[in-house]
Amino acid sequence: MRQWEQVLNRLLVPVFGMWLVIFTLVGCDQITQRTPTATENVSVLPYPFLIPELERQRTVRLYLPPNYESESQSYPVIYMHDGQNLFDEATAHAQEWNVDESLNTLAKATGRKFIVVAIDNGGEFRMNELSPWPNERFGEAQGKAYMQLIVDVVKPYIDTNYRTKADANNTAIMGSSMGGLISHYAIHNYPEVFAKAAIFSPSYWYSQDVFSDSQLHRSKDSARLYVLYGSEEGDGMIADIDKMQRLFKGQGHPRENMKFVVVPTGQHNEQLWGSEFTGAIKWLFKIY
Repeated sequence: MRQWEQVLNRLLVPVFGMWLVIFTLVGCDQITQRTPTATENVSVLPYPFLIPELERQRTVRLYLPPNYESESQSYPVIYMHDGQNLFDEATAHAQEWNVDESLNTLAKATGRKFIVVAIDNGGEFRMNELSPWPNERFGEAQGKAYMQLIVDVVKPYIDTNYRTKADANNTAIMGSSMGGLISHYAIHNYPEVFAKAAIFSPSYWYSQDVFSDSQLHRSKDSARLYVLYGSEEGDGMIADIDKMQRLFKGQGHPRENMKFVVVPTGQHNEQLWGSEFTGAIKWLFKIY
């Protein structure tokens, strides 16, 4: 082989190899892309909402009940966290909750309809934004700024632009894991806004301040509190929830307005939370 051919081979082989790797990665990515599964009554609001204190924007997803455009009635509203995981397999972290399909089915079976406002999480900032209390490992608390986004910015926008029942008795907040923690905080600290909370697999471990705050800001007797976890979520989860249940009972919270549910073999994942979503909504809004 001539010298110039040897030089050319040394240059081209690595380049070809690099492009082969790129082609393979792109091809694999295309193959693993998941098909969108959101129903037609789910949309993404046209512009993100700014968290002023943090100078960050959050995407908000909206579920409107079937036949919303042809009806004139107003609807209760459920505010939820981790919006990416609720409606669409293509955006979900692991799998979606099927919130849209579940509520469409509930509407058909019972006639009860809801609006869902779902705020996307902040990715790398999720742990901070979904806790009002700091954590030694994860750093500063930004949950109060996040809740101000919901209460002072998102909710007024939704109530102005959509037909909502805006009072607290028709407004719920719901989330899982860290979303359960911030939902717990919300119903205790914003009783004029939320009168119902579904608290799934709450991350009470993140800060023991959740217990002292719950004593300081006792929830209203009329508040509906639905706390759910799986039996396979670990001893720490079970111990913390038992402690919170004792606290609620010690405060004299009416038994008919609180429910603690343990799901046999349930694990800390979207499969558990999605499968238990409808049951929580039925209990919170007294759909029998």
